[in-house]
Amino acid sequence: MPRFNRSRCRNGMRRTPDGHTAASHRPIHRSRLSSAIARKILSQRHWSSAFSGDDRLSALTDDLLLLILCRLDTRTALATAALSKRWVGLTRGLGTLNFRVSDILPRRYHRSIHIHDEASKHTYGFIVNYRGLCDSIMRYERHAMRAMITSINNFLDADDFHEQNNHGIRRIRTLRLEFFATQCCSFMNRLIAKAIDTWGVEDLEVSAKGTFIRKDSHSFPNRGLCNNPHMSRLRSLKLAACFIPPLQGFTTLTSLVLQDLQKSTPAAAYEAICILCPQLQVLHLKSCNNGGVVAIDAPRSEIRQLIFEDCSFKQIKLYTLPMLENMAVVDTVVRYNLSSFPYLTHLNLTICLGITKSRFYGIKDCFELNLFLGVRPGITNLVTRFTGYDRWFKPFSSTLLLPNLRKLLVADVPSSWDVSWPRLLIEGAPCLESLHIHITPWEEEPCDDISWLSSEFCHNQLKQLVIVGFEGTKRQIYLINFVIQASTVLQHVSLYKKGHIQYRGFWDWDIVTEQYQWDNEEKVKILKQIAENVSCQETLIQVSLE
Repeated sequence: MPRFNRSRCRNGMRRTPDGHTAASHRPIHRSRLSSAIARKILSQRHWSSAFSGDDRLSALTDDLLLLILCRLDTRTALATAALSKRWVGLTRGLGTLNFRVSDILPRRYHRSIHIHDEASKHTYGFIVNYRGLCDSIMRYERHAMRAMITSINNFLDADDFHEQNNHGIRRIRTLRLEFFATQCCSFMNRLIAKAIDTWGVEDLEVSAKGTFIRKDSHSFPNRGLCNNPHMSRLRSLKLAACFIPPLQGFTTLTSLVLQDLQKSTPAAAYEAICILCPQLQVLHLKSCNNGGVVAIDAPRSEIRQLIFEDCSFKQIKLYTLPMLENMAVVDTVVRYNLSSFPYLTHLNLTICLGITKSRFYGIKDCFELNLFLGVRPGITNLVTRFTGYDRWFKPFSSTLLLPNLRKLLVADVPSSWDVSWPRLLIEGAPCLESLHIHITPWEEEPCDDISWLSSEFCHNQLKQLVIVGFEGTKRQIYLINFVIQASTVLQHVSLYKKGHIQYRGFWDWDIVTEQYQWDNEEKVKILKQIAENVSCQETLIQVSLE
């Protein structure tokens, strides 16, 4: 007897002995048949509605579609121009353009960087092919830059074509560029000149990045950023890892940020900024390097906000800035006389001397606070962040006076210091209303107790005292008791075990705290030490320990 192959075909047929197929006698369930028909009908309706022009997205108004495009990244938004002529017009209405090479780099690029960094630290247990890894990283960078060059050149060519055919001129308010500083960056200069001369850009950010093997800076043509700076609308300019271009003629430029400038940038280039751009109101130098001395003396300058952040100069000397209102000096060596700034109201001083015992380069008790603060009648908001292995200033100051200071933050006080040192600032600020102190734990034990003299100082404005990082030590209790005794209108004393400072800019901040469960015996002991002084006050003081 022949053996029949009873295997079934995929379409529900059965195979006969002669190799042909026949309908299967297995009954099809009615519910299965109805669901299959329903799916087929729905599919037909979907395709028919699509081909019949039922496009809900295109039915939206141009204003709504433009709002949608503004929430997309620039590459995606510009790609919609391939849909129709209507979308071409919509993309020309975008007010902000962001071209970032980081948007093109694949995830494998960042993973390769991570593997290389970790392998350099010997954290990987296997052998890494450094040469192949480096070649792969550089190849990703080349491909990303080629794609960026092609897309921007095509974008500029298309824009020129539309202008020649009287389709109107594009108007851009903000342009942000991020790219690798290589030999093939002339297309960036073309884009920048086009944006300033033709599109009327107001806010421009140019961030050049060093490649994996080289840390170069981007250079602009001899003419500068554009062909006609006198007609530009440029208001704010940020340059990162770029050589400073000629800025003369940009009469509307009011904000300038320079970041990651190389050491080869001459000191004269920094000094010329305030002279060539007297209309500047904001000047921010961040992570800029120069081995020389930079002197800024601009009696005709309009600068109101000046920030030095993590800059490595031999020295920066500030002389005359008559309109200065806000200044921040963060980990930068700056010499100044506050009397040269008659309108200064907001000041941020971040100074760190002596990181470790072996690297201590300051002499203990060698400075007076008046060298940094002195007599400054106008300051109303003050942020100080004085840190280091040892306290590097004297516990007294004969000329420290801040008569109009209202709000004070003493941040990151090392717990190894005598944390009662803010008494110097309290006694120098008779109109202080709010005092916030943040204590940072250090491994070293406190060893520099200050021998304070008794004081009859009286505070008639201080209403709030907040200490973050409170441990209940002897010196912390002393500071609290001093504030309570010296303040006649104090209302709140808030003590937090855990928390941190969240900055809002350089001159304002928020206290972010975390809940902590104190031991009952310890809590009672601390509150008892404070209550002895609280009971002597005429006004009711609320003390909270969390």
